[in-house]
Amino acid sequence: MTTSTSRIALISTTILAAATLAACGGGGGGSATATGTLGVSMTDAPACGFDAVNVTVSKVRVHQSASAGDTDAGWTDITLSPARKINLLNLTNGALETLGETPLAVGHYTQMRLVLDANANNALANSVIATGTTTEVSLDTPSAVQSGIKLVNEFDVAAGQRVDLVLDFNACKSVVTKGNGKYALKPVVKVVPTVLNGISGFVNKALLASHVMVSAQQNGVVIASTAPSATTGEFFLARLAPGSYDVVITADNSAAAVVAAVPVTSTTSTTTLSTSAAPFSLAPSAQGSISGKVTLPAGSTEVAYVAAKQSFAAGPTVTVKYQGADISTGVYSLKTLPLAAPQFALYSAALPLSFAAAPTTTPGTGKYRVEASATGYASVTAPVLDISLVNQANIDFTLTP
Repeated sequence: MTTSTSRIALISTTILAAATLAACGGGGGGSATATGTLGVSMTDAPACGFDAVNVTVSKVRVHQSASAGDTDAGWTDITLSPARKINLLNLTNGALETLGETPLAVGHYTQMRLVLDANANNALANSVIATGTTTEVSLDTPSAVQSGIKLVNEFDVAAGQRVDLVLDFNACKSVVTKGNGKYALKPVVKVVPTVLNGISGFVNKALLASHVMVSAQQNGVVIASTAPSATTGEFFLARLAPGSYDVVITADNSAAAVVAAVPVTSTTSTTTLSTSAAPFSLAPSAQGSISGKVTLPAGSTEVAYVAAKQSFAAGPTVTVKYQGADISTGVYSLKTLPLAAPQFALYSAALPLSFAAAPTTTPGTGKYRVEASATGYASVTAPVLDISLVNQANIDFTLTP
């Protein structure tokens, strides 16, 4: 049974996890006298341009050796029986899907894998539904997924102690187009703390049908993102490392709103930006688009990402929209870019925040800096593009190592 959990319920679930979670299996490496417990859950950031992103999880595997192969001894498995099909888009705003727990031998663990069911066994084991359609389309999975998505994380298990880990599956970066209406999975998953902290607030319910997106950014890089609750408008950017963030809110037919220098003071603190009584509203705006092509060297299997950015005078640089280029053709299209200048507010503990159309160094009315990037390649930033008069622009990129 799916166990997606609301943010409020999750606080209780985390506290009581040791008593309420059921063991889902185990492999080699257990010990009757020197064991701890490993619990694993999954969460997600929203996907760009999809109403559903489904993955079917069959097991989570851990090993003390970073070089252990698939068939080597010493693996401990949390096995989901039967394998569970999970819509990642149900796991926003801090919600978790519990995958299970297992006894684990005391020691230091250096390898962790998330194993998905193969589409060969079930044509729609991993699938997507694109926004604006009702058709569920198979999501092609690379052969490496069959042995498990390798996760970068090390952890220690002490005798009689419990370790809880959360797998943050970034659906937006994990699903890439490959031409002809087909999609592929290029998994982007990180391990994040179980304990809740972050940034919360509300957006006006009148915006909820307009593809609202809220992100926490640092230096124009999206660290976390979420879509508000479809019923209440509440959002929660969860499990953020302590630090300062710029929060960006976007929606169709609206100017972007930016709250700069939002503090997250600890691993257990939550910073509130707005309330249900005074939710964020966005100024209306016409829209434009920027499209083009990103060329990588022949034979490259990396995914290129394109971001439209704006920079504020004496303030931050933020990403307003970003998208992965088609893995087969390199084509991208950044749509619904606001032509109106973004609204700006500096964080204050006194609510409600006061927004104003702020001057930007790009400057802001319909003007963007567009950046193309890919892992292992030097990023390229184009000169400022002005789409305020023509509503659309075209720019191509070539990336080199």
